[in-house]
Amino acid sequence: MLRFFVLLLVLLNGVYFAWSQGLLQALDFAPASQTEPQRLGQQIKPQALRLLTVQELRLADAAPRVAPSPTECLQAGLFDEAQSALLRSTLASVLPAGSWSLDAAVEPPRWIVYMGQYANAEALAKKRSQLASLNLKFEPLMDPALELGLSLGGFETQAAATTALAALSRRGVRTARVLQERAELRGMRLRLPAADDALRARLDALKPALAGKSLSPCP
Repeated sequence: MLRFFVLLLVLLNGVYFAWSQGLLQALDFAPASQTEPQRLGQQIKPQALRLLTVQELRLADAAPRVAPSPTECLQAGLFDEAQSALLRSTLASVLPAGSWSLDAAVEPPRWIVYMGQYANAEALAKKRSQLASLNLKFEPLMDPALELGLSLGGFETQAAATTALAALSRRGVRTARVLQERAELRGMRLRLPAADDALRARLDALKPALAGKSLSPCP
């Protein structure tokens, strides 16, 4: 019985050796071939491979790494319906898709603490000097119809402007008053969420469609 098991073991080893060496291919009994032609056939786009020389490798290692240009968010607006139509058409032809958005937006009314109007530039300069002596700051006016005058601050509500006027009165301001400089505005706002150097280089082509409005950093 032991001799039988020994002979069987030798026979199985012989069959395994013949199978592993491909000697039984005629009987379709052989392992999958791993020769080079078969492996090349399994490669994906082998023509894309290229061997580099030692010099090319050194040049690649020595090449400076170019950091991506910094980006910033820019916006402009508001634009009315006609301006928005022109701007949208220009944006589609000048900037890459996905690099801009034109969305509905609302700007709240603006109330100011106002002083003026003054008869001439000399009177305006005198009032500026008086305010400076009180360490008070003034802002440029958005409405040209209010020139020659001064704004001592802008507010989103009349109540906030009235509170500011009361505080200024305690500091010696006597002739200021609260008025609405601008009503609520509705329109479309242009937004460039990630403007890089490549995008900024194209912005000059947008200027004719911006209706005189400038791009500024997003809040």
